[in-house]
Amino acid sequence: MRQLITTPSQVGEILRGRRKTRRVSQHELATKLGISQGRLSILEGDPAGMTLDRLILLAKLLDLELVLQDRADGPKSKVEW
Repeated sequence: MRQLITTPSQVGEILRGRRKTRRVSQHELATKLGISQGRLSILEGDPAGMTLDRLILLAKLLDLELVLQDRADGPKSKVEW
């Protein structure tokens, strides 16, 4: 699966879908993360507050990987912080 992410809510949908496809309960996954089932439910519903460390660990536990790459379309623009 390859998915372009443009909003935080998409992250939650992808993680939830993957967890369900792999038949892993929220309780089981939350235990592996060291958080409560309720907290995992919140993160799946609103992942904007998730730390990058937690996102990377969740991806790993669900056998996913995060990839950042150059945009394939459009002009390259300089991003200033």
